[in-house]
Formats: sequence, C-alpha cells, structure tokens
Amino acid sequence: MKRQLLFLALALCAFLPLAAQNNPYEIDDECFAYYERCEILTGKEGFKEAADSLLLTAIAKNDTKAQTIYYVEVLRNATHTVPSHQPTTREQDQEVLRLQESLKQVADKLGYPQYFYYSYELVQTYFYNHGKPLKTMELIQEMQQIANQRNDEYGKWMSYRYLVSLYISESDYISAKEYIKKALKIYDGTDDPLVRKQSVCRLYCDLADCYMFGEDSVRINIKKAAESAKVHLDTLRSEYYLAKLTAYERNFPEYQKHRNYCLGDPYLSTVSKSAEKMFETVDSIISGDCDFSEINDRTFSRVREFKFIANFAEVYGYKDEAFNMEKKLVRRYEKLFSSNNRSKITELDARLGNDILKGDLDEKSQQLARAGKVGIIFLITVLLAVLAILLKHQRALRRHNRELSEANERVLMANAAKTRFVQNMSHEVRTPLNAIVGFSQLLGLPDGTFSEQEKDEFASHIVNNSKMLTMLLDDILNASAMDSGKYSIVLEQGEVHTMCHAAITSTEHRLQPGVTMSYEPESAEPFYFVTDPRRVQQILINLLTNSCKHTVSGSIVLASSLTAEPGYVTFAVTDTGTGVPADQAEKIFERFAKLNEFVQGTGLGLSICREIAGLMGAKVYLDTSWQGPGARFIFAVPVTPPEELTNQNQ
Repeated sequence: MKRQLLFLALALCAFLPLAAQNNPYEIDDECFAYYERCEILTGKEGFKEAADSLLLTAIAKNDTKAQTIYYVEVLRNATHTVPSHQPTTREQDQEVLRLQESLKQVADKLGYPQYFYYSYELVQTYFYNHGKPLKTMELIQEMQQIANQRNDEYGKWMSYRYLVSLYISESDYISAKEYIKKALKIYDGTDDPLVRKQSVCRLYCDLADCYMFGEDSVRINIKKAAESAKVHLDTLRSEYYLAKLTAYERNFPEYQKHRNYCLGDPYLSTVSKSAEKMFETVDSIISGDCDFSEINDRTFSRVREFKFIANFAEVYGYKDEAFNMEKKLVRRYEKLFSSNNRSKITELDARLGNDILKGDLDEKSQQLARAGKVGIIFLITVLLAVLAILLKHQRALRRHNRELSEANERVLMANAAKTRFVQNMSHEVRTPLNAIVGFSQLLGLPDGTFSEQEKDEFASHIVNNSKMLTMLLDDILNASAMDSGKYSIVLEQGEVHTMCHAAITSTEHRLQPGVTMSYEPESAEPFYFVTDPRRVQQILINLLTNSCKHTVSGSIVLASSLTAEPGYVTFAVTDTGTGVPADQAEKIFERFAKLNEFVQGTGLGLSICREIAGLMGAKVYLDTSWQGPGARFIFAVPVTPPEELTNQNQ
C-alpha cells in the first residue's frame, strides 16, 4: 500500500518545476545536500531521518533522479548492516534482495537504467563480502540475461565489469582477461552515452596485470590506460602502473617522476592499500639493501603486487630470493583457493540444507493431507512394480552382466594406466627431488668443507632441478586442463622474432655443456600476425626443451619462415641429437611415450604440443625427410586463424 501511495505521489508532482542543479549528480541542490548526509550516515544512527528528508524533498521538487537515488541509498545502507566477512542471517539477505527489487522497479519506472544495474553491484558486493560467491555469480548471470533480453549495451558493459572485478578478486586472471576484452569491445563499438561516459582506464590496468611483466602487452595496455584517463583517480592509477613499469625497465628518471607523483597524492591508498610498501621495497631492491626475510605473503594487499616484486627481484639479479618468493606465492594461491572453495562449499551446504528442510516439510504436509489415498496407491504401485520386475528379470540380468563385464574391463584399463602413470611420475619426480635434497645437504655442511665456487654450483643445481620439477607439474596441469575442456586459446597480435627470442631465453639454461642454441630467421624484418603468442611460445619452449634433453654435443637451431608453407608461419627446431626413427614419428606424440626411458621427462611434452596446436588450427610434426644428424621438428601456425576460433574470441 505504501509503495502504491508513493508512486501516486510521484505522478501528482509532475507539474512542479525542477530546482537548480550545481552538483555532479545533476539533481536539485537541496536534494544533493540530503544525499551527502545519507552517504555520511550509511550504516549509522540517523540514516533513516536523512533518507526520509531526501525522499520528501525530491517529491516536493519533482526531482525523479533524486527520488531514485533515495532507493539507492536505502539499499546501500542495508548492505552495510553487517560488517564484511561476518555471516548474515537469511532474513537480512531477503531484506537486501527485497530492497533491490524496489530500486529496480523505481529505476525502470522513472527511466534511470544506470541505477537499475547499479543495484546489482551493491547486492553482488554484499554477498561476495559475506562469503557467498555462488550467489554473487547468480546475480551477475541474472543481470546479463536481463541486459541481453533488453539488448541494453550499458547492462552488458556493467555485467562484464562486475565479472572482471569478481575474477580479479579470485586471482583468476585468465577469466578476467576474457571479460575485460568483451567490455572494451562494447566500449569501442557503442554510441550509448551511458557507456561512453564511463572510464576504461582501470580495465586497461587490469588487463596489464593479466600478463607477465616484461611482455609487450603490459607496456601497451599501461599506455592505453594513461591515454584513457578521465578523472583524477584514473591519472593516479596510470601513474602507479607507469612507476612499476619504468622501474622494471630500469628507466630510473621516469620511475622517480611517477613514484614521487604517486607518493605525493593523498588518494594513493585508494588505488592500492600497500602502494607505499611496494615503492619502499622497489627502492631497496634498486639500492641493493633489501631485506628479503621481511617480505612474505602478507606484506602486500594484492597477490599481483607480491608477484611483481618477485619478478622485479629476479630482473635485478636476486634469483634465489625470487625463487623463494615464488614458493611463498604458490602457498598464498593455495590458501586463497582453499578459502574460496570453503566459502563455496559452505554456501552449497547451507542451500542444500534449506532445500532438504523445505522439501521435508512440504512432503510431510502432503502426506498428512492425503494419508488414506497414499496407502492404496502405494500398494497398487508395489504390486505392479513386482510384476514388472518378475517379467523383465531375465533380460535385465543379462544386461546387468554385460554392463558389469564392460565396467570391469574399463576398471582394469584405468588401473593399468594409473599404475604406469604413477610409476613414471615416481621416477621423474624422485630424480630432481633427490638432487635438490642432496645438494641442499652438501650446502648444510660446516663452513670450509667446500669453496664458494662449489657452493654456487650446488645452488645452481638446486635451482635447475626445482625448475625441472615445476616443468613436470606444468605438463600434468596442462594435460588435465585440455582433458577437462578448460584450455582456452586467446587471439591477439604477435610478432615472430619476439616469440622466438623469448622461447630461446626461456630454454637456453637447459643446454648441455658444449651445445649451442641459435635463432635463424628467413627474414630479419618483423612480421606481425593474429594468433595466441603465449601458446606459440609454449610449444616452441617444449620443442627446444625436448632437443636440449637429447642433444649432448653440437647445436640446436630455431628457424622461422613465411614461405616454407604458404599461408603459414613455419617454425623449425633442428638439433644434432640422437634423432628419431621414421617409424616412430607418430608414436612420440602419444601421451607418456618415451623412446629413451633414461632421459628425464614425463613423456607429455610433445603430446601437449600437438594438442595445443590442434586447438589453434596449427600443425606439429617430425620432419621425416630430414637427412642430417639429429632430428627436425616443424611447427606451422596459420597466418589467418580458423573462423571458428575467431568466433570464440569475439
């Protein structure tokens, strides 16, 4: 009844003139004063009186936007009733959803779609902060459905932005990158004034965080962020990212300029709560007096900043310290994922418990209402079921025996595969682990036992074997991702020489003594084409690593060509190693296939290369026509990606 009277009041006030608007929200100045008071009193005593004054003044002034903002403030206040990360009651959750529905109705009726979608941001944040990420995702999906039904570009834009924030909070940068690109695509192609009014600076900064520092994509996106800044906070955020980039690139004058700008701004903590600590750490690494023992997974408020410091330390020569930080980072990710999973499981348990309880109550009520009829129906049903079972028993028994036989065969095959895998992995993991443990024990002997040169050599062996262990685990994770269908190909522009040099840099430390590695392009001119540069580098790294394992003398050459196969960029990895018999050219691409059991590896590398290449529309194969010593592997990538892959990335 109150809602009906309110809408009637809104309609009756349509003839009243609108007062002056000298504020960012373009509402009546008196209404704006009450709005500011509501903002200050959110979650505190006195809020209701301030909100009531805002509504009555907005109705009297016929300011429909201020009337809508009243409902925004009431919803904001409800989402602040319980401190973040503390449990809420079912009644509190229902009240928040009820107030959201009221705001959506008013925003639709009065014509302010931005507040319709903003209601989802408030409620999503409320549920996420109180450990209910599944409910958060449901609300985002609901918002997307509404935006799609209405063909509302602003709604689609906002839903993508919310998804980006959610995945960034979950440290899922692969998913975040996907939705950042979708949001930017809408922004670049729309004339909707509500969308064009928004800033994309933060999206470009988040996109830069999705890549490893040192990649061209980081530099490009930080530059775009600076160019797209619309408000002071955008400028501050882009200055913060430029400071990190110039420090990484050792451009000290520019770093000092951006750093001083950030440290002189009182709003720096809005961009990053641990920004000052990050600058302090960067300065100490540059000056060479950093105490790495004080840096742990709680030093920085964001995982990506902790990872930046680890990469930064490695660039400045602190490889062992960077390696230890990477281990801490892995532990932090484990804690983060464990915490997120516990939240999801708790929410699922609560929902399941509520559903079961509700179902039990409904069922008992229905049973009491029809107790007499149920008995008769149940008896007839049982008799019919018994008769059907007797009639079909023989056929069902035969089918059951056949299914058992098939299931038993599958179990035996699975057990055999599991046994082979466990035996293989036990050997492969034990080798680097034994090396790490053995050299660590040697380093632990009393001073004077070994020279500093010998200790450095032992430390180098420990680092190399740790990287070898990481590579084994990466192979397993990649194979698992492809089996589950979660392995994605992301198209963007890549440059041939850049990808080749990056692959060589990543693998040349694996060369055996006396072996050389070089890059021989067909043309020195740069060539750009659309592909997934990270996947191209991953395949090249696997092929080069494979050659390093099997080449004990001579050379390994990575070559590129634009003419060897028309329509393809062709990469060739040629070595002077043990070679591969022609009749084994396809067998080596099978999972766990190893021609030499004494060579380190899981037997997954070449298999993963072929599967990734297949997803890209590319080809990986052994060149059986090669007549020289060793072996030559060919990796051909289409200059123009397949149409279905292009459609998936739109």
